[in-house]
Amino acid sequence: MKVLVSDPVSQAGVDILRQEFTVDVRAKLSAEELLRVIPDYDALVVRSETKVTKAVIEAAVNLKIIGRAGVGVDNIDVEAATQKGIIVVNAPEGNTVAATEHTMAMMLALARNVPQAHASMKQKEWQRGKFIGVEMRGKVLGILGLGRIGTGVAKRALAMEMDVIAYDPFIGTGHAKALGIELAETEEIFSKADFITLHLPLTPETRNLINRDTFARMKKGVRIINCARGGIINEADLTEAIKAGIVAGAAIDVFGKEPVEPDNPLLTVDRVVLTPHLGASTAEAQVGVAVDVARGIAAALRGEPVATAVNMAPVAPHVLEVIKPYLNLAEKMGCLGIHLTDGRINTVDLEYNGEIADVDTKMLTTAVVKGILNPILQETVNYVNAPAIAKARGIRVKEVKSKETVHFANLITVRIMTDKNEHVVAGTLFGKQEGRIVMIDGYRVDVAPRDWLLIGPHIDRPGMIGKVGTILGDYNINIASMQVGRTEEAGTNIMVMAAESDIPTPVMLKIKAVDGILGAKLVNFNAG
Repeated sequence: MKVLVSDPVSQAGVDILRQEFTVDVRAKLSAEELLRVIPDYDALVVRSETKVTKAVIEAAVNLKIIGRAGVGVDNIDVEAATQKGIIVVNAPEGNTVAATEHTMAMMLALARNVPQAHASMKQKEWQRGKFIGVEMRGKVLGILGLGRIGTGVAKRALAMEMDVIAYDPFIGTGHAKALGIELAETEEIFSKADFITLHLPLTPETRNLINRDTFARMKKGVRIINCARGGIINEADLTEAIKAGIVAGAAIDVFGKEPVEPDNPLLTVDRVVLTPHLGASTAEAQVGVAVDVARGIAAALRGEPVATAVNMAPVAPHVLEVIKPYLNLAEKMGCLGIHLTDGRINTVDLEYNGEIADVDTKMLTTAVVKGILNPILQETVNYVNAPAIAKARGIRVKEVKSKETVHFANLITVRIMTDKNEHVVAGTLFGKQEGRIVMIDGYRVDVAPRDWLLIGPHIDRPGMIGKVGTILGDYNINIASMQVGRTEEAGTNIMVMAAESDIPTPVMLKIKAVDGILGAKLVNFNAG
């Protein structure tokens, strides 16, 4: 078999592939050249430069797998690859240690004023008294997000005799206890932590999570570290909090706009340590991602399971024919369900009714779990690792099947139970291809799960729909469809609006502030 490497990757990865396959390294191919040569290859290895478009995939008559030597797969048309049965793999763990260690380096540099003291020395100054720092030992570290990197930071902080508390609503207390970590809500972290480090994904819920209001609730003198995603911290508000003395300093590796623009306010503050997105920039990480993706490609070409597949794992053709139209619907149902819930997930129950109960539905169940986890985790969740991630976080996933039909020939029902509440979403296919959400918490709906959905329980009184519609209209947000009905709670209704564009956080806050609205939620299906 033949493998094409079209971007520069570590030689270590190339050497692994050459042990079994013919490998051609041809970097800097033009789009036209790639289209011309791709039919000859069984596997393709890229980083971020090569664009693996639908046209490339259609031309790749022999291609079985595409490997991305890194985490993101934005340059690959994963949907087109999936439709053609081509596996797409990445290297999600190759840079975990690098990002973890960079977080610790930033924390230490921040605590001891290392960059500022270095700059002073370069100016031939000797000002020991100006750069007095603080010790890490005995300090409280608050971690927001306990994925692979957050957990790695926690382990290292514990070794440095720090007291570690962490917020992650989607991880079990048993897992945290085994690590020696105390789980806490964000408010407790804000009030107790001397250092706060972020390890969250960037989602509509986490964008600008750390802002003027949250800074006001933090312990005075707190130090902030962000090596996760730009946009989680409001950079202007952080600048003001440092100037006001609320925040003693910050160490930032990721930014809302990259490369950082000259007018970024953080560039004007002395008590800030800044690096240009270096979290994964180590020689070992570059080798790691190349080796990981090479091993994945080798396994796939040998017909073995691939643990880092970002699209579906191989499924028997007769099963795939039945479940394929449901896969996207199942994932979107999980996405909708997690946006509705609050608290820590305990159980996810799936009920399959009708003819679909006759086939192996494990892949559909995995799609639901993937849809639940992807919007809330920093790590990539795929069809292979979703069950393991759910299990590690103490989430019990159960299937129930019945040939009995419930209103529809085939129906999938997802019930998510947390320590605070329970929500139910049901879906089916219209015309054997078009996935629709047909029930939300007992309310009959007819929703195409795409783009943005505003769900607003509200007091049953005149004018509620109009008030929300007026707010959206004032911000030029068009409503594609709208439904309303009574909930099980007496005196309340629920509105379900499909929007044609994102609803920014300030607009959502205005909607939630409307008298009579009972906790509006925005579902971003694009994030699931």
